[in-house]
Amino acid sequence: MGNSDIRRLDREIQATTKKLEAVRRGEWWPLNGSERRAMARALASGSYRAAKGRSTGRAEQQMDTLGSAAEMRLNAELTALHAERQRLITETARAKAAKKSSGWW
Repeated sequence: MGNSDIRRLDREIQATTKKLEAVRRGEWWPLNGSERRAMARALASGSYRAAKGRSTGRAEQQMDTLGSAAEMRLNAELTALHAERQRLITETARAKAAKKSSGWW
């Protein structure tokens, strides 16, 4: 039970790390649906303002803010996965130690 759960968490940690790196590079694929829609709205408003010859500063700021929010979300997810992995490792070690000390060789 413990080892398979730990391997599953390791895969999730690896996938989340890849998503975090992609967000830091400015890629959109790791974003969730609402983040993607907000990013598309900011991009569209920036394009519209650029076409009108006006400043795109606010749209750029919105896109940066959305990227930072997605990065924070993925960091929190990664922290939770690491904590859960550590909990499982500790639980498995305690069970092993209890089994060993109870006289089951």
